[in-house]
Amino acid sequence: MKIDVLVAEIGSTTTVVNAFHGIGTPCPKFIGQGQAPTSVLEGDVTIGLKGAVESLKKQLDVDSIEYSEMLATSSAAGGLRMTVHGLVYDMTVRAAREAALGAGGIIKMVTAGKLRRLDLKKIVDIKPNIILVAGGVDYGERETALDNMEKIVSLNLNIPIIYAGNIENSDEVSLICEEAGIKLYLVDNVYPRIDFLNIEPTRKVIQEVFEEHIIHASGMTTVRDMVNGPIIPTPGAVMEAARLLKESIGDLVVFDVGGATTDVHSVTEGSEEINKLLISPEPYAKRTVEGDLGVFINQKHIIEKINRSELEEEFENVEELVASANPIPETEIEKRFIERLAKEAVLISLARHAGRLRYIYGPSGKKTIAEGKDLSNIKYIIGTGGALTRLPNNITVLKSAAGRGKGLELYPGKEAEILIDKFYIFASLGVLSKKYPEEAVLLMKKSIGYED
Repeated sequence: MKIDVLVAEIGSTTTVVNAFHGIGTPCPKFIGQGQAPTSVLEGDVTIGLKGAVESLKKQLDVDSIEYSEMLATSSAAGGLRMTVHGLVYDMTVRAAREAALGAGGIIKMVTAGKLRRLDLKKIVDIKPNIILVAGGVDYGERETALDNMEKIVSLNLNIPIIYAGNIENSDEVSLICEEAGIKLYLVDNVYPRIDFLNIEPTRKVIQEVFEEHIIHASGMTTVRDMVNGPIIPTPGAVMEAARLLKESIGDLVVFDVGGATTDVHSVTEGSEEINKLLISPEPYAKRTVEGDLGVFINQKHIIEKINRSELEEEFENVEELVASANPIPETEIEKRFIERLAKEAVLISLARHAGRLRYIYGPSGKKTIAEGKDLSNIKYIIGTGGALTRLPNNITVLKSAAGRGKGLELYPGKEAEILIDKFYIFASLGVLSKKYPEEAVLLMKKSIGYED
């Protein structure tokens, strides 16, 4: 069988391949999905890729599959591990962190100010895929970023560095890395002036650096044997999909509830009224990662947040359900239990992602300010990921995020529409959109059941 495009999602535990036909025509189609265990431990992810293709052949009931292109997303080998180093936490550090998260990075370390000996030891222990250095508005403070760059280079880690700080440092930063033989990527300042975020150039370069260096990561050395198109981080691919879909249907937030983490991607400029009250700028497209909110690996953390006694009122056999937990729930009681955990993951991740109003009091009386991301203009709440796409009551789970605010929270309103990525293909469509944006939008709309 000849297929136009295969997209592989190479995860830490599972590799999925999605098949698309009619790419380049007005009627693209999603025709099937296969999956197999990821073969990172074997040192060759193509074993898992081939297994997923075999699974797809069985699902399509064909003897062979040929494809014109294969694209990929990856969170294998620990994903895109990054460390971020800036000047002031609420300014350049925050801007650099937003850029890294938006690109799909897994941020293992964040520092503000000059690096110390213990910081340098932590960088060595983390073994990041990329190091991001920022600091100083353009033509402002220079010394911190230069000092940090000298110290990082002295570690001799042979890790690519992205510099996205004070433009005045560019030539000196280039010289430091050139003399040390370190690969450097110079990008526009993520925080060029006070209260202005410029994260998009850095976000794009992070994904380019990831693609260029992913073949050097453990377990990824032979991935190019099968993949002949782009490879981007899986979380970054979901963000790409969300950004593109927003341009077509309107402001949206995407919840990706998984076994280990819950990611939230929002794409909205917020309301004019709230923007006037913001005390610091927020990115147009924002991603947050909640590493303690997973419905399988991290379900104990969610149970603690719900309160075990409260959960036992709903489920008499909580201990048994935890002890026998499977990545994919099978019985009705297991599904209801995971739905309850998924609902809590959605609510907690929403509270951490969204902003809120706050009152401050001064000599002139009470003043209202806004902090964080404004989701009040959100029109669509979308669910993707293994849990939210496969659970029978996924729409009910997501409805809990609409109209939840009690007055001060900048949450989506109760009129927000709930949509589900029923084919579980948003990440694949994110990487597909790099070459075929129109087809990716059409396929996303089909998956969520959206009609123009």
